[in-house]
This record gives sequence, C-alpha cells and structure tokens, in this order.
Amino acid sequence: MFDILIIGGGPAGLTAALYAARAGRKAAVLEKEFAGGQIVNSPLVENYPAIAAISGAEFAENLQKQVEALGVAFINEEAVQITKEGDLFTAATSRGRSYAARTVILATGVSHRTLGLPAEEELIGAGISFCAVCDGAFYRGADVAVIGGGDTALQDALYLANICRTVYIVHRRDAFRAAAQLVNRAREKENIVLVTDSVPEEYLQEDNVVTGLAVKNKFTGERRELPVEGVFLAVGQVPQSGFLSGLVDLTPEGYIIAGEDCRTNIPGLFTAGDCRVKAVRQLTTAVGDGAVAALAACDLLDQEENEAQG
Repeated sequence: MFDILIIGGGPAGLTAALYAARAGRKAAVLEKEFAGGQIVNSPLVENYPAIAAISGAEFAENLQKQVEALGVAFINEEAVQITKEGDLFTAATSRGRSYAARTVILATGVSHRTLGLPAEEELIGAGISFCAVCDGAFYRGADVAVIGGGDTALQDALYLANICRTVYIVHRRDAFRAAAQLVNRAREKENIVLVTDSVPEEYLQEDNVVTGLAVKNKFTGERRELPVEGVFLAVGQVPQSGFLSGLVDLTPEGYIIAGEDCRTNIPGLFTAGDCRVKAVRQLTTAVGDGAVAALAACDLLDQEENEAQG
C-alpha cells in the first residue's frame, strides 16, 4: 500500500511525486504511456524559470530520473477505475491489477483535440503546435495559421501577430465564438488574415515538415493553399477524466473541480495540473499544482497519524 498514489506522469504528477518522496512518504506514479505527458512534444522549452532552453523530452527525462532516484515507483499501467472504501483508495488498472493508497492525486492531464487529417500525428512538433506561447518564437518572421474560433484561437493569433509576419485565422464559420473585443482587435491587426467559412483539408509538407495548409471553403468548395510554416491548433482540449465520473465532481466539460489548494470534494483525493479547473495551463502552473497537491496530501496524512496516536 502507498501513502500517496499519483495518477498521471506528466510534470504535475512527477512534481507531486518529488515532493511526496522528499516528505518521506511512500509514493508511486501510475502512468499509462510515458513520463512527461504532452511536454515531450515541445521541441524547446524556453519559458521555465532558471532554465534558458531545454527540450520537452529532456525536461521530462530529467524529472523522471530525479523522482525515481528518491525511490518513487513508476508503474506503467492505465488506471481505469478508482474506488474508496473507508479511508482507503483502490486504483484498478487495465491489466487487471489493483493498487491501494491512503491518498490519491489525480494528475491525468488533457489531450488536445486534433483535426484528424492525414499525417497529423507525425507532424506534431514539426510544424504543428498546440501552444502559441510555448512555440511561437520558433516562427518569428514566418507565416503561420491558427485553427479555431474561440478565445484561445484569437488570443493565440494576437500573440503570434507580434512575432510572425502573417497570421491566418482559419475558422469554419463566419462568426467567431471568441469575445467581441478579441475579434475586433484581430480585425484591426494588419498582419492577421481571417479565413472564414473554411475548414482545413490537408497539411502540405516536405521532408516531414509543414510547408503549407490547404483549406476548403464550405460553401463554394474552393481550395486555397496557405503558405505557412506553422499551424497552431486551438480547437479545444479533452480532460482525461472519463473514468472518474461518479467519483469526483467534474465540470460539464470533464475538468476536475478543485480550488488552488488542489483538494477535491472527496477527502484524501487531490488533483493537479491541466485536468483541474483553472485559467492558465502552462508547465509552470502544472508543477506548482503538483507541489501544492503533494503537500496537502502529506498534511492530511500527518493529521491522521497524529489523531491515531492520541
């Protein structure tokens, strides 16, 4: 049995494991794929304090090694159900195994929605990105496209407009879901081009690198090829929380409801990272959540032990 079982091995989960181990707690990380989560897709991280530049993959590898050196178990299995009986949690996995713990930290993260176009997965990190703040600098002076019509898409486009030569906003409708202020600002930017009533049709590529984006007008059927080097997808995220339904409070979109203290509505159950309801989802906020959640779990365990001792 573990003191703290962490579901998810991204930056939030690994940071939680780091703090749990340093507090002398027996901890384990349950991760269905690989350590690091989505950060491994970022070719270069330049916005993490005190680290001028590092690849996402190297960051994740370093963090995993740091955690494992402290004795944290890294279990490469997928959690499919979590139950609580009395004061103990049990995590069942897709391999038919189960793991018991006194507290659990949910750091399951999110997955970015994609367009489902051919070669999309292969081009992530080679012209396709999900984070303008993270990767925009790689396209300084270049032409890029942002796909989407919500606040995130417009904010990304406005950010990129200060870095890139031309920013195309491709949206399937004529009207945007984004706040009117954002839309007005985008219309006023000389280097932002609105491509409305259009849907992406094909990624143009050469040597496995994006060289353009073909879009199709929904009404005329006209195909247009945008000469872009980068495509930023802002069509939403999907919280990895489906298996938690009925256990913990979730928003209609599936985000885990918890405040800045990372405590859920279930005593002993905490959450950290992008799967939590929050305004900013960045590497720095993920690791911050991980620290907060782990310390909160340790505090709860200390209280229980003190009460047991009389």
